[in-house]
Amino acid sequence: MSIVVPVFNEEGNTAHLADEIATAMGGLSHEMIFIDDASTDDTLASLHEAQHRHPTLRVVQHQQNAGQSRAIRTGVLAAKGKIIGILDGDGQNDPADLPVLLKVFQSTTPAPGMVAGRRTSRQDSLAKRMASKFGNGVRRALLRDGVRDTGCGLKVLGRHTYLNLPYFDHQHRFMAALVVREGLSVTTHPVSHRARQSGQSKYTNLGRLMVSIRDLLGMMWLRSRSRSPGTVTEATKTDTNNHQ
Repeated sequence: MSIVVPVFNEEGNTAHLADEIATAMGGLSHEMIFIDDASTDDTLASLHEAQHRHPTLRVVQHQQNAGQSRAIRTGVLAAKGKIIGILDGDGQNDPADLPVLLKVFQSTTPAPGMVAGRRTSRQDSLAKRMASKFGNGVRRALLRDGVRDTGCGLKVLGRHTYLNLPYFDHQHRFMAALVVREGLSVTTHPVSHRARQSGQSKYTNLGRLMVSIRDLLGMMWLRSRSRSPGTVTEATKTDTNNHQ
């Protein structure tokens, strides 16, 4: 399993988060890929220090800040595992939930396209929770992805599935809808949520609203331009002869 963690100016969170991921994964085969999205603080130095403790930790750096979605994509492209786990780099996602989501992903029949976390007892401000609730309601009504909490950074999916999704900036907010667009299912599972211990959020309610309106319109267009082929099978030579 490859665990992808995008970070930007998170020097106070990264090393501890790497420690937590290593503890949570225990004996499970994994690699950690932290993507430093051109941080201007000591995030990179903190990650290099953590590498001395964790041989499974890989650090990939962006020369220019490109945003969370691009950082996730960079991490997935660099990943060696067939299964991808994603979590935010601010420490609010609990890495202990990763093995749980992985188990759900591997044991569910039929296999889901993605297992997404659903935050319980959110440790955010009231304004942020209300904005998220409103945004999720609008998105769910327009895109019909069936997911109540797309803002949760914890996700598990196949690397092949992710790379088949159309990429665009802010894609990470619409991954559930994009997976459903491919004819796959999305399973949600409750996960814990923690208060930020260090640093500051990179998003504001107004900023999210402004880009979300444009992105929602784009996602509605993408949904309208999708056509399902139904079940795809490979025709055998015998099948071909039967039609002659």
